[in-house]
Amino acid sequence: MTKPRLFRLWLALGSVFMVLLIIVYWDNVGTAHFYLHTTLSRAHALAPLPTPGQGEDKEFPSNVDEFLDKLLASGAKHDFSKKKTTQPTVQAPNKPADSRMEESVRGYDWSPQNAQQHPDAGRQQAERRSVLRHFCANSSLAFPTKERSFDDIPNYELNHLIVDDRHGVIYCYVPKVACTNWKRVMIVLSESLLDRGAPYRDPLDIPRERVHNSSAHLTFNKFWRRYGRFSRHLMKIKLKKYTKFLFVRDPFVRLISAFRSKFELENEEFYRKFAAPMLRLYANRTSLPASVSEAFSAGLKVTFANFIQYLLDPHTEKLAPFNEHWRQVYRLCHPCQIDYDFVGKLETLDADAAQLLQLLKVDAQVHFPPSYRNRTASSWEEDWFAEIPLAWRWQLYKLYEADFVLFGYPKPEHLLRG
Repeated sequence: MTKPRLFRLWLALGSVFMVLLIIVYWDNVGTAHFYLHTTLSRAHALAPLPTPGQGEDKEFPSNVDEFLDKLLASGAKHDFSKKKTTQPTVQAPNKPADSRMEESVRGYDWSPQNAQQHPDAGRQQAERRSVLRHFCANSSLAFPTKERSFDDIPNYELNHLIVDDRHGVIYCYVPKVACTNWKRVMIVLSESLLDRGAPYRDPLDIPRERVHNSSAHLTFNKFWRRYGRFSRHLMKIKLKKYTKFLFVRDPFVRLISAFRSKFELENEEFYRKFAAPMLRLYANRTSLPASVSEAFSAGLKVTFANFIQYLLDPHTEKLAPFNEHWRQVYRLCHPCQIDYDFVGKLETLDADAAQLLQLLKVDAQVHFPPSYRNRTASSWEEDWFAEIPLAWRWQLYKLYEADFVLFGYPKPEHLLRG
């Protein structure tokens, strides 16, 4: 064999080795800083739940999948339960500090909470997951995207799936369902943000503006930039091995909460992008102030009825998909394509958070921040919908019906009766 051929052979082998090295390296690098972990992490196994189909292994047809699976599993497993950590202190000031003022406005309860778990929390989780799997498999419930596979989901629709490789956790965040604090917890666990050179230990120390900065989190939609053609294979492996969770909320109450947060408080971005067009289209306002402060001073605010009209208008999503704050959960988290291990609810947030952290074996490392006092209560629904025509209520229910059914929320009959 001539020297040029030998050189080309070694060059090809070297290139393959470098590609594999980059994959292994980047799989263990945090999203916001270059902290290299010395070993590959694997997920903690969840305590078994009495659910149908438990223990069934998902098989990947490709040899590449098998190779990557073995490659990711080759490293030593961290034992985080033995890792010495400083017990975080949950502060409960009488009055929130300036950095927490927005949480104060939105309704956080800063008093200490004693979370009482459901007497049979394991069965409750099994029931929630069983309902979800049942209606995903049942043809009686039809909604867009239900029948597609995980491979059919566009990359940009995977941006709500946050990955923590250190503990083997995947969290799908749903806006208006305590996602700010769950993102804080994920930052503490993944050590993806530093404070004066050291990772954050107390979730409440993380400023809100940093929490919602996309660079603070490794999400599935970023995999393509890192892994290229291997990205979907790696996603499937992590979905198979990692613990996956999400938190949900009564769909109509979530809509009310989104309206209050984005349109009853001064928000420049949402005024220009959403409120101003709504006022033009549904309130016959042709001349509008340039800023939200001027609009509020002039008494120009979007009404809840305007917001409902916007959601029901067929032209709305022809221009752009729903904003994440009112997009349906099934479109954010793909529950019929991803088999979630834990389904939490805002209505039982304290107990569910305590149960989840215990299952993840991180309850000694991090506490969920003080509970969210649900000021947007379900008992308010009738007041909020009093001026909404019955026909609109039915249309709105059909728009969010999949979220009601999949996550076990009762049909709001009291709002749908004439």
